[in-house]
Amino acid sequence: MSKKRFQYKKKGNVVKDLSTKILKTLNQNSKQSFNYKQIAASLDITDANGRQQIIQNLEALKLKERIEETEKGKYKIIQNEHYHVGILDVTSNKNAYFISDTLEHDAFIPTINLNRGLDGDTVKVYVYRRRNNDKFEGEVTEIIERAKTEFVGVLQMSKNFGFVIPDNNKMYADIFISKNNIDGAEHGDKVLAELTDWPDNSKNPFGKIITVLGKPGEHDTEIHSILLEYGLPYQFPEKVEDDATKLVTEVSAKDISERRDMRKTLTFTIDPKDAKDFDDALSFKELDNGNFEIGIHIADVSHYVQPDTILDQEAYERATSVYLVDRVVPMLPEVLSNGVCSLRPNEEKLTFSAVFEMDQKGHVINEWFGRTVTYSDQRFAYEEAQHIIETFENTIPEDISITGKSYKVTDEIVKATLKLDELAKKLRKRRLQQGAITFDRVEVKFNLNEDAEPTGVYFKESKDANKLIEEFMLLANKKVAEFVGKKKNGTPTKNTFIYRIHDEPNSDKLAGLQEIISKFGYKINTQTKETTSNSLNKLLSDVHGKPEENMIETLTIRSMSKAIYTTDNIGHYGLAFDYYSHFTSPIRRYPDVMTHRLLQHYLDGGKSPDAAPYEKRCEHSSEREMLASKAERDSIKYMQVKYMQNHQDEEFVGVISGVTEWGIYIEIISNKCEGMVRTRDIKDDYYIYDEKQYALVGQSTKNLYQLGDEVTVKVKKTDLERKHLDFYLINGNGD
Repeated sequence: MSKKRFQYKKKGNVVKDLSTKILKTLNQNSKQSFNYKQIAASLDITDANGRQQIIQNLEALKLKERIEETEKGKYKIIQNEHYHVGILDVTSNKNAYFISDTLEHDAFIPTINLNRGLDGDTVKVYVYRRRNNDKFEGEVTEIIERAKTEFVGVLQMSKNFGFVIPDNNKMYADIFISKNNIDGAEHGDKVLAELTDWPDNSKNPFGKIITVLGKPGEHDTEIHSILLEYGLPYQFPEKVEDDATKLVTEVSAKDISERRDMRKTLTFTIDPKDAKDFDDALSFKELDNGNFEIGIHIADVSHYVQPDTILDQEAYERATSVYLVDRVVPMLPEVLSNGVCSLRPNEEKLTFSAVFEMDQKGHVINEWFGRTVTYSDQRFAYEEAQHIIETFENTIPEDISITGKSYKVTDEIVKATLKLDELAKKLRKRRLQQGAITFDRVEVKFNLNEDAEPTGVYFKESKDANKLIEEFMLLANKKVAEFVGKKKNGTPTKNTFIYRIHDEPNSDKLAGLQEIISKFGYKINTQTKETTSNSLNKLLSDVHGKPEENMIETLTIRSMSKAIYTTDNIGHYGLAFDYYSHFTSPIRRYPDVMTHRLLQHYLDGGKSPDAAPYEKRCEHSSEREMLASKAERDSIKYMQVKYMQNHQDEEFVGVISGVTEWGIYIEIISNKCEGMVRTRDIKDDYYIYDEKQYALVGQSTKNLYQLGDEVTVKVKKTDLERKHLDFYLINGNGD
């Protein structure tokens, strides 16, 4: 981003933010010393009054020990333990917290000390302790790298210029748009604006409009806004689509001859009922020795998406498919994701497979990895497979009817489904005994009409059919990682590979979790790795079905480390696996494509490639996954607000899911929609936030609104653009 120099001309003017400007100048040349004349020249300050202000500020900074006088009249910034590099986390009230690996605790950054730092920016901060306080505070001295320069917002026009008011409440500054940079947008349009400059003498950044999205409140406008806010595209470039349509999609005799032919082995898929991209299938065969041959067959995306092609570059940039409430934004063009790569029934497909011989106890006796050609005999929805598991353990019917849809099923498929379910339960039991943590979270889903309007809310729970697929996908991912990552004697290899790792939870976060859950009568034992995982599983089991379930599950997840992709394996804590990769979803995850390529490379006898390029791709994939997850959450919030717009006259029972000084967050039990009751709207008393009790306390009445309390609320205001709900409190201590 280009920067304009500060222009100082008028005598008597006070130079705004002069200390910050001096520190920035010295910081950019931290190994050199400068006198006041050199600093004045760098800031384009040319008169005596301005230079005098520089001299005064230099003395003040010297007394604060921010700079040192290396020789008479020459100054240098003090690069000591007070300066740290890290990330800004800006809050909705325009203050921020500074997070750095070199700091024991996060530092608070008041708005006045942000100095143009924005949410997510990598910055250098001067950190100090607050007076008479153990807490850290800081001041941004340098912006090292912007996290983003594109923002979604609404254009507010004046006669010759406009401002884009950002949707994101963490973006505290409106963006100034000159008339030349409007690009055809009109007053009130939802737009995507790019920051181009932030002059030293302006409180607002300058920008230009690069995309007009439509009118606020329109469904597609808001969905596209969510995607673009996180830098996620919603359509493919024409060149990418063209290249996808030119691919040879027929399975040739040559393809079959170069692969293990498994077309005659019973094979089927189990997926969500509305799925279109089937990237995994299971095969099942009883062996003469009483064991079973079970194949996990994965779409061979790497056969079609070759390295360094336009398709590959686009897939890498996206890194993941994005699953919003009303649509999927795929990583690969539809001709690939829903067509040639999708393991649709009654079609020959090129696959990459992990084939296991398993005994009756679910132990792997033999394993084989390689490219195959398969033929899916049946496509099941989870509900249909679940019906088989629940209903037909003892009877093999000819027809099954599920919600009005009939489909033929053979006794061979029923037997295979039931046996796979039996083995999956043994795998799961063993995994939990070894310390795996299970989050069987309820997913919020919406019934949508043809205009994508929400007509109802329902909850999706993980049942046996879901867990069947999950366990065999976990098995394939684990065994592929072990095959590449460790020798037969158990020692690690030096082979470059793509691992999915999950570090142990942070002890401070676990302590914070313990403090909160103790108020509900729960506790966790964090003495060892084993006691921690066991007690977390017990906690998740104990809260099941309770009003506080969703809140405590959310807090528990937040206490966990984030799973990421890397070439540096440390194991997966949550799954209790020493080796784990992602192999099973290459249609929707780019790391799986890299895993397939590396696995085939090693199967062909190749030597380990340089890890550095793969590590860079892992970092990119982890970042894109995080952004996609945020977009998915925002789309759910958007649909929840939209749903509640049609229920403004109803009363709802909810649970207090969060408490702050400005209000309490309420999660409605019946639909999981979350909104806020603002402190100022609780009229019967003046309420003060008590951090230790996680409560608002009435100053006169001593009434408590505490985390986990049940309350009744009614909608006060819905804000689709900000994806926010305000509630009135209509029972208890409020009005």
